[in-house]
Amino acid sequence: MSRFLNQLKVTLIDNDAAEGRGLWSLDEDFGYQSDLARMTIMAPKGFRTDFASVPRLPIVFWLAGDTSTEAAVIHDWLYTSKITSRRTADAVLREAGKVSGVPAWRRWMIWAGVRAFGQGPWDGKSWLDTRFF
Repeated sequence: MSRFLNQLKVTLIDNDAAEGRGLWSLDEDFGYQSDLARMTIMAPKGFRTDFASVPRLPIVFWLAGDTSTEAAVIHDWLYTSKITSRRTADAVLREAGKVSGVPAWRRWMIWAGVRAFGQGPWDGKSWLDTRFF
């Protein structure tokens, strides 16, 4: 059964007002057991995350922002470590969102967003670098 292995403990290390989000550091390892990926995923102490990189557009952020921080940390780690494929990392985000109680419609919306805009971050670029043309 998929589950988080411990509580998320973080410290704010940079409160970037221009972007509207902070940068956080894990105070201890943060683990997730994924049935979908068939593995234990462990984001290490000191790993830095901005949680979900949802654009700060009013309606988009209201619908999808700040709703799945634990799942976002695991997803950020998967994008950084590349221990799975991008498709699996995005699916684990949706799975972990379910485990943390995010409603199905919101999980789908977040998943669709990372599928549409995640290639840039997967390649180590800002989501703004994702091109459609």
